[in-house]
Amino acid sequence: MYESTVLPLPPDSEGEVIATLLTRRADAPTGRAVLYIHGFTDYFFQDHLADHYLAQGVDFYALDLRKYGRSLLPHQTRGLIRSVTDYFPEIDESVRIIRRDHDSLTINAHSTGGLVAALWADRVRGRGLAQGLVLNSPFLDLNVPAPVRLAADLLKTPLSYSNRALPLGVSTAYGQSLHRSSGGEWDYDLELKPLGGFSVHASWLAAIRRAQRRLHKGLDVDVPVLVLAASNGLRVRDFVPEARSADIVLNPRQIARWATAIGPHVTCVRIPDGMHDLVLSAEPARKQVFAEIDRWSATYIN
Repeated sequence: MYESTVLPLPPDSEGEVIATLLTRRADAPTGRAVLYIHGFTDYFFQDHLADHYLAQGVDFYALDLRKYGRSLLPHQTRGLIRSVTDYFPEIDESVRIIRRDHDSLTINAHSTGGLVAALWADRVRGRGLAQGLVLNSPFLDLNVPAPVRLAADLLKTPLSYSNRALPLGVSTAYGQSLHRSSGGEWDYDLELKPLGGFSVHASWLAAIRRAQRRLHKGLDVDVPVLVLAASNGLRVRDFVPEARSADIVLNPRQIARWATAIGPHVTCVRIPDGMHDLVLSAEPARKQVFAEIDRWSATYIN
């Protein structure tokens, strides 16, 4: 069972804001902990990830960011932000809570969460708040055609601060590849993580591109970083069986290219037959993901 802690945050332009911190503790007291941060159109439901860390004697925490999952309030626009730094207060507070009882903290973050975690770690370098980052298919670049990339980079005020949803269309291919209702392996709340995802708003896309350009210039994260990416990428709008053995959201080559921009101590591992969320891949790939995390942790964290 998880303990749930609501983190009240300063209001934004839409009003009240909260985040939600989930906690599961290992059977024996431990000074080690991991904090999981999810991606876009997501929330924490990967119980098997928590189970794996708990079996290693590591306390597990997961953060549902503002306007996602357990933290989404009725008046809010799903996922809407104006800067990725909007997420820093809930990460700061989560880390403060965790570090009261733990000497060692690893941030495990997926997709957009991986981009956010890298910039957060760069901001707090030298303070010893986290001892390492595990980034699962981090969102280090846009996987879009060149004209769309150019349009994203041209987003300027006031458009970049508008709540306007962009006419990008909807694809359910990734959701179908995951969810049990479509033949996938996983069961999760489709209200919180719809098959077709969330609308992409101009302010969110502009915020992501600013963060990516900042990373491309080079961060200086001062702890070991493990970057995990699928071996293969696939661009599809409609579901095909191959979607269950490739990243159909991001381009793994872009992830590998930009991984070393995070800091001076980065390990990058490509996972054969991995999906976008690598811990939701088929069991053989999933086992390799956990084995790589354990090997890296034993070398650099434990």
